[in-house]
Amino acid sequence: MSDFAIAILAAGLGTRLKSNIAKVLHRAGGRTLIEHAVRTALEVAPAERVFVVIGHQAEAVRQVLEPFGVRFICQRDQLGTGHAIQVGREQLQGAAEHLLVFYGDTPLLRASTLRQLAEHHAQSGAAATILSVVLDDPARYGRIVRDSGGHFADIVEHKACTPEQLAIREINSGIYCFRTAALFAHIDRIGNHNKAGEYYLTDVPALLLRAGEKVEATPMGGPEEMLGVNDRVELAEMDGRLRDRKARELMLCGVTIHRPETCVIDPDVEIGRDTVVGPCVAVYGGTRIAENCVVRPFSTIADSVLEEGAVVNECCWVDRSRIGAGASIGPFARLREGSELGPQARIGNFVETKKTRLGRKSKAQHLAYLGDATIGENVNIGAGTITCNYDGEKKNPTFIEDGVFVGTNSSLVAPLRLGRNAYVAAGSVITEDVPEDSLGVARGRQVNKEGWVRKRRAARSEPRKE
Repeated sequence: MSDFAIAILAAGLGTRLKSNIAKVLHRAGGRTLIEHAVRTALEVAPAERVFVVIGHQAEAVRQVLEPFGVRFICQRDQLGTGHAIQVGREQLQGAAEHLLVFYGDTPLLRASTLRQLAEHHAQSGAAATILSVVLDDPARYGRIVRDSGGHFADIVEHKACTPEQLAIREINSGIYCFRTAALFAHIDRIGNHNKAGEYYLTDVPALLLRAGEKVEATPMGGPEEMLGVNDRVELAEMDGRLRDRKARELMLCGVTIHRPETCVIDPDVEIGRDTVVGPCVAVYGGTRIAENCVVRPFSTIADSVLEEGAVVNECCWVDRSRIGAGASIGPFARLREGSELGPQARIGNFVETKKTRLGRKSKAQHLAYLGDATIGENVNIGAGTITCNYDGEKKNPTFIEDGVFVGTNSSLVAPLRLGRNAYVAAGSVITEDVPEDSLGVARGRQVNKEGWVRKRRAARSEPRKE
């Protein structure tokens, strides 16, 4: 592919989406549409030979794509696909001997199909090669018209088709390979004599043919790959197809996914073999789940790591956190950013953590909030325990050393340190450090008033004095 450059057409707004956001910035399958297109292009050509034509919300598109190192062509006035290539003349003419062109809203397109098209184009010696598709229902697509010998003759848009041409099932996908010199020798001959007053790239193959150049249309890839996005319904369908592709990929690699059609798994997620994912699970971003893990229904995991054998029970939220080998959380647990569970640690129902490390075999099983805390090994956090980490101005840390036992309904007012093997009595409000092997108690002394209820009852039954 050293003789090929790629132009991705991504300047349009996408009016049928009825959105203030440019079409290619809408998301499907966990990425923006344009990011899907660029990632596919980068499997075929290096970044310095990938050009993205931007227009509507150009700076926002540029910001999304800058990490990929691709080049940009700015189409300030969107006057059609042919015009998009015309404004890129200076950059594209000298980029490579051949130019591959496709749209930025076709996220199912595979790099293998582009390579196959490019190889066929280079070997055929054609000035232009059109990737065509045979559909059972050609719908509104432009038809590939062939002559009596079966050779390419023209592309006829759906609205201009005769009844005979409407019966043709081979359509133009909008994906082309051009010999660069031939393209720019004829592209200025495109007219704009159409209802939209635009310059269409679809006119170029016929211009080349009339100039005596060789033009081919060749069916490649599956029909699904050529699907674009024009409205919200198609966007949702595209998202479903991409999610299904990811789920199938994982299942074929040894992951069990119950009811995969209900799960949402982003494309960069990694899941090890023999892991089981329940229904209605969402896994986002760069999450990595090791082998032999379990993620039960209705849980959400984002940009986190689950080590081997970790268990996420029902209805949990895990965000930018790490769950160690054999550790478990939930049901109904929330791990906020910066949380880390050591091996075999346990977080139970209705426990929330934030920037907290829980050591090996430590546990907080019920109704606790642990924020900005470093907790050692074999620690027991009783139900209702809170680390009071915020003093109204700043967050303060709590350090709980190995072997500590914190009784139920305790408040640990940070900054604070509980020494090794210390105990905190239930119901305490601890404001000072508790030394190693000590018991911390901070609560009012209980007083029993004998007969108080009887006296109160008797007083209430006496007649009121006037």
